[in-house]
Amino acid sequence: MTRPLKIAALGIDHRHIFGMAGNMMAEGAEFKCWWTEGEPETLASFVKRFPDVPRVASKDEILNDPEIDLILISSIPRDRAELAIAAMEAGKDVMVDKPGCTTMAQLDAIRETVARTGRIWTIDFSERFEVPAVTRAAELVAEGAIGRVVQTLGMGPHRLNRPTRPVWFFEREAYGGILTDIGSHQIDQFLFFTGSTDAEVTMANVANYANPDDPGLQDFGEVALKSDKGHCYIRVDWYTPDALPTWGDGRLTILGTEGYIELRKYVDVGGAEGTDHLILVNGERCEKIACADAGLPYFARLTADIRNRTETAMTQAHAFKVCELALKAQAMAEGAGV
Repeated sequence: MTRPLKIAALGIDHRHIFGMAGNMMAEGAEFKCWWTEGEPETLASFVKRFPDVPRVASKDEILNDPEIDLILISSIPRDRAELAIAAMEAGKDVMVDKPGCTTMAQLDAIRETVARTGRIWTIDFSERFEVPAVTRAAELVAEGAIGRVVQTLGMGPHRLNRPTRPVWFFEREAYGGILTDIGSHQIDQFLFFTGSTDAEVTMANVANYANPDDPGLQDFGEVALKSDKGHCYIRVDWYTPDALPTWGDGRLTILGTEGYIELRKYVDVGGAEGTDHLILVNGERCEKIACADAGLPYFARLTADIRNRTETAMTQAHAFKVCELALKAQAMAEGAGV
């Protein structure tokens, strides 16, 4: 294939669709059309951002279009698996927003569909793939700057933004639980930075401490993982205070045998302005590194994978394992078993 990739969207219910589409377009993809159910809260902003991309009346118009190579899915989380399976059965590759699915049965069906169709099912973990500081951290780890990585510490606070949230946001069945949803970001980073292909969930908890009138909302979650390569602790929540100038003070600490890296992804409270702050400490260096120009290679790699049928952006096994571990953690936290 030498022509530009053609992409379409099925479901724009979550604002992550902006980064998914925008970054693929930055790599030369042509955004041909989109479909969504009803009038989601994101609609006005989406139309303003992509005014020249037409909305189609039926998702079948997208599924049956032979020109479309990649379908982006950012629908209500509970619906993503069904849409992804339909897209792959129609011969399309799929990039889905996290969580890629909300139940183990959905994950099993996705695995079977990928095996049967040979299509790509990838998840845009925006807290890794849309953060230049993570790109630079990955380069430093690959260079051996902190030795062997033995632990990651992931903090994923989010702002509730109650007035802008749709009804489904507060429904456990719709979003899958806080660990299935936003906890998947940190699970992805743990597996990636430690080089782990599997892990054990050793502790998991969820709670609703601040929103008793919304019993379906889990506003706090934590997970501990261990693998044959390292360890991990994760905390996620919906408690970002209003005074913070962004949606969350997301941080990642990567501990190695010869040093450590701390990422302050979206804000450096009390420090420098801007985003993408990286602190590196090892035997020779103790410095803060600006990373805004480090790039976002996931989207170029995925473009190449679609053309070449390779797995350079994310292995299929990795995408499956992140979802599996997130779902296991969620089940453990809720006392449901696995």
